[in-house]
Amino acid sequence: MKMYVKFDFNALCKKILDEKLKEHGLKYRLLNFGEVEFYESLTQEQHSIFKKNLEDYGIEIIESQRTALIQKIKDAIVELVFSEETIQVKASIYIAEKLNHSYGYLSNLFSEVTYTSIENFIMLQKIEYAKELIISNKQSLTEIALKLNYSSVAHLSTQFKNMTGVTPSQFQKIIIKRRKAQSMIMNTRVQYE
Repeated sequence: MKMYVKFDFNALCKKILDEKLKEHGLKYRLLNFGEVEFYESLTQEQHSIFKKNLEDYGIEIIESQRTALIQKIKDAIVELVFSEETIQVKASIYIAEKLNHSYGYLSNLFSEVTYTSIENFIMLQKIEYAKELIISNKQSLTEIALKLNYSSVAHLSTQFKNMTGVTPSQFQKIIIKRRKAQSMIMNTRVQYE
């Protein structure tokens, strides 16, 4: 049996962070985008133990402000792309307003640190979300294209193929074939039991 689940990575990380902070008895306040404000200074030992506990969950403490800002940009993009409702504002405006910096500054910093552009990162996130939506099989390609702010299914298809090597339709067929094959395997197993 298979189950498909949907993640809200920001909510998941926030919950883990909150639980771990409480577990350590630290006095804090959670802010937006993975920021924690401590009401008391942490000792070096507390910092090291807390850092190690978070690393067990794939969460790392960011030491520099530049790295923190890059993470905020990524979080804003993920929030924008994976939003339940379609946000009808340009990504550059959304990111600049969300982080209270000029888009030019954010774009240059992002490219300098990550060696890719914000636009490319947005495209990667859109294609990942498109894959999730195709796998869930609840929306047509036209609906997916609209949800992700593509001008047309053709535009989505072009970017999808450039990033994955297959079109969304081909990807959909692959998923359907895999599900049928898995179903046949499960039926065969049941017959022999």
